Formats: sequence, C-alpha cells, structure tokens
Amino acid sequence: MTTRVAMWSGPRNISTAMMRSFGARPDTLVVDEPLYAHYLDATGIDHPGRDAVLNSQTRRWEDVAAALTGPLPGTLAVYYQKHMAHHLLPDIGREWLGALTHAFLIRDPAHVVASYARVRGEPTLADLGFPQQVEIFRAFGGPVVEAADVLRDPAGTLGRLCAALGFAFYPAMLSWAPGPRETDGVWAPFWYDSVWASSSFAPYDPSPAVVPPHLAPLVEAARPYYAELARHRL
Repeated sequence: MTTRVAMWSGPRNISTAMMRSFGARPDTLVVDEPLYAHYLDATGIDHPGRDAVLNSQTRRWEDVAAALTGPLPGTLAVYYQKHMAHHLLPDIGREWLGALTHAFLIRDPAHVVASYARVRGEPTLADLGFPQQVEIFRAFGGPVVEAADVLRDPAGTLGRLCAALGFAFYPAMLSWAPGPRETDGVWAPFWYDSVWASSSFAPYDPSPAVVPPHLAPLVEAARPYYAELARHRL
C-alpha cells in the first residue's frame, strides 16, 4: 500500500529541501508542484519560465488529480507530492483530495512576507497560501510541521512527521547529493540554486524578520491562519 503524501506549503519556505529529503528515501517517488501549470494558465500570472512551465505539465487540474491518485510504477511505500497551497485555486474540485494523506509545512508569516517581498514586491494573502492550507486542514486534517523546527532538529521533527504519516523515518532523509534532479520542475533554474548547492538542511537562523512597513498588515492578516495550524505542530 502506497501512502500518497500531499505536502502543502506556502512560498518562501523550505519546501524544496523537504522534497529533497523525501527524495533521498529508497522507497519514495516525488513530484514537484504538479498544479503549477494550471495555476499559471488560470491566473495569467507571469512567473519566471512561465512558457516552459505551461509546456511541461498538463494545464487541466482534472488530469493532475487523476495522475496523483492513479496507478503508480513498481512497489512504492511513499508518493510524496510537493504542493504550493496557493496553486489550489477555487475552480479546482476538492473530491479527489480525499484519496491523499495530507501534511502541512508552515512558516511564520513575518519571515514568509519578508522573503517574498524581495522577489515580488506586493504579495497578497492568497499568494501566501495560508487560507488554502487552513481549508485543507479543516477538511482532512494531517500532521503540521514548522520549518523552523525542521531546521533546528531535522531528525527529531522528520521522525515525528514520518510516524504521524504511518511509515518509518530513514536517516537518509537528513542528507542528499547536491545538484539537480530529473524530478525537479522546469522552473528549477530560476528558484533552486540554493537547494542545488545544498547537501542537507540549512542551519537554523534565529534572526528576526525585517518586514517592509507597508506589508505589516499582510503579516497580521496571515497570522490567524498560521496560528490555527501552529497549534497542531508536531
């Protein structure tokens, strides 16, 4: 029996490093942001490598849902699906989500907004993915991990996550070979430089977030969603 883990994260988190961690397991297949092309096509948003993304994936969410819940090659224990929560647009049906085991990667909104503002000046609440994470959590539940906890104690936090998901923790999840992977999305050259250079999770940085003053209201708008999820963190 394969556990299909849908890991829902917002942007400017450690989601790609988490994908690397699960990809280092010998029993796991990973998929990178399978709803990205639908998101770009439906919203018209211009992201780096937009045309390449649109040409690399199906734009129909129904096809994505079928692939994520359909037959898999071989005998896999884990099918790890890295999702950006904001890719789950309102037009996407929710019924297929019941076939997945959900998990949530969260980060303090101040750090998310401070990081996001450096690459896109005017993010919105919908861009950050917190409302979508809460929607999925309320409907399906699932373990919640805080990025800072993963960086402070990778073995302990990942051990608790794997236990909550119903399978064993592998020490192999703590390190990986640097460089790209065939499973990386075509957008990787624009976003994955630091992960490509890495071989493990980065050390935890306790520095406070520096949020542009005009984005402080956005942090406060996101905080209740974060707090609801953070109450359940492992």
